[in-house]
Amino acid sequence: MRIRCLGVIEDAAVELSPGFTVVTGETGAGKTMVVTSLGLLLGGKADPALVRSGADRAVVEGRIVLPPDHPAARRAEDAGAELDDGELLVSRTIVAEGRSRAHVGGRSAPVGLLAELSEDLIAVHGQTDQQRLLQPARQRGALDRFAGAAVARPLARYAAAYRRLREVAAELAELTERARERVQEADMLRFGLEEVAAAEPQPGEDVALAAEAERLGHADALRTAASGAHALLVGDPAATDPELTEAVTLVGQARRALEAVAGHDPKLAGFAERLGEVGYLLSDVATDLAGYVDGVEADPLRLAAVEERRAVLAGLSRKYGENTDEVIAWAERAAARLAELEGDDDRIGALGAERDGLRAELASLAEEVSRARAEAAERFGAAVTEELRELAMPHARVSVALTQTEDPDDGLEVGGRLLAFGPAGVDEVELLLAPHPGAPPRPIAKGASGGELSRVMLAVEVVFAGADPVPTYLFDEVDAGVGGKAAVEVGRRLARLARTSQVVVVTHLPQVAAFADRHLVVRKSVDGTVTSSGVVALDEAERVSELSRMLAGLEDSELGRAHAEELLRTARADA
Repeated sequence: MRIRCLGVIEDAAVELSPGFTVVTGETGAGKTMVVTSLGLLLGGKADPALVRSGADRAVVEGRIVLPPDHPAARRAEDAGAELDDGELLVSRTIVAEGRSRAHVGGRSAPVGLLAELSEDLIAVHGQTDQQRLLQPARQRGALDRFAGAAVARPLARYAAAYRRLREVAAELAELTERARERVQEADMLRFGLEEVAAAEPQPGEDVALAAEAERLGHADALRTAASGAHALLVGDPAATDPELTEAVTLVGQARRALEAVAGHDPKLAGFAERLGEVGYLLSDVATDLAGYVDGVEADPLRLAAVEERRAVLAGLSRKYGENTDEVIAWAERAAARLAELEGDDDRIGALGAERDGLRAELASLAEEVSRARAEAAERFGAAVTEELRELAMPHARVSVALTQTEDPDDGLEVGGRLLAFGPAGVDEVELLLAPHPGAPPRPIAKGASGGELSRVMLAVEVVFAGADPVPTYLFDEVDAGVGGKAAVEVGRRLARLARTSQVVVVTHLPQVAAFADRHLVVRKSVDGTVTSSGVVALDEAERVSELSRMLAGLEDSELGRAHAEELLRTARADA
């Protein structure tokens, strides 16, 4: 890992051992920045305040060795990343202005991809995680993770059924609570549909009736105008004006006059032909006008009927649409909605049956989950108790209490009892500690002293780490509050865990650091107002000096060096 301009670290390279790597350094030297760097590569939140003063950006780069079939390798390749001989390069850049960028396998990538990859790469255990584990609400999830597939499979089915039950219950409640509103809505729709059906409106009927009413209301004027036009076109035998000559006659005379001389000029022949066409058109119009005159009659009864029908359609339009077409469209929608409302009773019955089936399924799955948790709780308690023996608490015993709460009103029937249930089942989980024989088991937060609590939580973390399917574990000062012989046992236990996994530990305890395969120290130097830190891998002599400093506060103390050499010999003998 390469760290540049992050906090107090100006430029540092960190190479982690395949086994046990320990990171030490004086307070304020920047050990936290090493952990922070790993967190950034794992998709953690980027804070612009982390950028070193005077720099415009901070960069963390990492090289991860992965087997070809590792889930993280497959996920990275699916995202377009390239692996170089099984090595995946990842980087995170934080710009002082506040932006953050990530690159995976040479390709720009969303930060979320780093978080996805980290799930298969590393498990981080720190004091914050310990504090979370003191909360009973967190302990159930931790136990489930330890239990593995035995809980995960039925719990996944349970969670899906629980979500569906919530949806069904919500819909049932809505249908039931809105029963009166639905009845009222159905009555209104039914009344409206009956009113529309009684009127039987036809598409465009209102427009047609309006035009008919206009004709009937002006029948005399229309007939008079049509008759007059007809007389002007073809004449009227009853006319008394002898000088009145109809249009058809005049056009015919004009055509004949031209035809008489058309042989002398073809152009006049064309005019004559066109006047002939005009004559035919005038005759057709005259014929149509005659038919129109015969069809136009003042019919007060028909006019009254039309106006009455228009009033009926107007009443519908005031209620259901702007015009007859919209009224018809409303009726179609209303019929569909009424069918839906009338089917709600059937829907309520179907949902009730589904709810009962889901509750029965949940009860069965909850019982299966509880059995698996109980079995895992026994194994977990025994494993943590064994770890405590390794950590100089030979008489302590950790157990896991699984309890349920009765709910006679709305509980699931599990094992003949009506139990309260939630998205994770019916169990409440709490870790208990009996620090010595005869002591009653009490919640971990109340049953252990400060030093005991650190060891208990470390034991819990180690057991959980063994259940995590990842190749790397980071422990960030989880040994706080531990000292003396217990600290030696902590180091020994972490070294044993490192035989099968890569383990990175940030610590202030020399007893822990002595067991490491690789010892990194974060050193700081003060040059005026600028502080820079580097991460250095120590050789044998340097390790003795660093352990001496951690033991006695003095790198050159003969007593401290002797003690440091003894710690190293003890650690190597144990290995």
